[in-house]
Amino acid sequence: MNAPPSLALDFPHAAPPPPGTAAEVAPGVLWLRMPLPFALDHINLWLLHDDDGWTAVDCGYGDAPTRALWERHFSETLCGAPLTRIVATHYHPDHLGNAAWLAQRFGAHLRSRVAMTQAEFLTAHAVLEQQAGYAVRDSGQLFEAHGLEPGHASALEARGNAYRRGVPEAPRAFDRMLAGDTLAMGGTTWSVLAGHGHSPEHASLYAPALATLISGDMLLPRISTNVSVWPAEPDGDPLARFLASLAAFETLPPQTLVLPSHGLPFRGIGLRVAQLRAHHAERLAELEDAVRAAPAPVSAAALVPVLFRRELDLQQRFFAMGEAIAHLNHLWRSGRIERTVATDGAIRFAS
Repeated sequence: MNAPPSLALDFPHAAPPPPGTAAEVAPGVLWLRMPLPFALDHINLWLLHDDDGWTAVDCGYGDAPTRALWERHFSETLCGAPLTRIVATHYHPDHLGNAAWLAQRFGAHLRSRVAMTQAEFLTAHAVLEQQAGYAVRDSGQLFEAHGLEPGHASALEARGNAYRRGVPEAPRAFDRMLAGDTLAMGGTTWSVLAGHGHSPEHASLYAPALATLISGDMLLPRISTNVSVWPAEPDGDPLARFLASLAAFETLPPQTLVLPSHGLPFRGIGLRVAQLRAHHAERLAELEDAVRAAPAPVSAAALVPVLFRRELDLQQRFFAMGEAIAHLNHLWRSGRIERTVATDGAIRFAS
């Protein structure tokens, strides 16, 4: 949704810091940008300065180019001072990928283990070890039940465990964060705000004294974060949880500086939440109309083009299927459409 000129997000920084450099975005808070090997080609990471070292919030994808940039930051940005705390907002590989590597490197200086929520910690290990409904084959089977062509499902499975390529190792133990907890970082206090839907128990961090929110993937300025159904909870409604989670953000002060994981820092948090709510309402209405117009019960795979009006590569198709199912499950759970399950397991939607 495009905002009217009088209602536009404010971007205080016109461009990100060049690779290997950092920019101060709030007192004691530095912005780093790291590359990603996807269509979404970057992630923002944050360093907070304390008297005896630094806190890293999110860690980047666990590959050689990212670690080379970290090495540069160790000497030039941190000026030889250690990391004393590592925080991961959630389990996705661009956020957790280097957490274990960083923890091993700075273990003697860390005040605690990698800090994250319990659901994110457990999910990381389930995906890494391909356990309990988090295996690649489980996703292929779920998507085939929702109409994905067997060849496309096989191509997804043939990639193997893509998560392990981004997270070669996950922390074996962690320092648990819960909603409402506070962390002392960067000379001030940050509160943990839990978010759901994009991941099981995403942690955003808000510092009232700085009027600054590290939003992770819960609030992005230009795109809506992925909200998908995965095989461990095939009948779930993560979109309802995501929309409910937004309430915690829209009550923050209007001047809050939002530090997102992708895109540029911005102000206008209430407007962005309204845009996201409107975006999902529009997508849901379009899907409902498409289901009602279909002459027979229709699959999620057949409805992917309603949500994504462009050619999708394999990685994008994987997430597009999960997102289409999430929106259809929300319509079904809300009583706006019906869902049928055939004797062969095929899942279809109808008015």
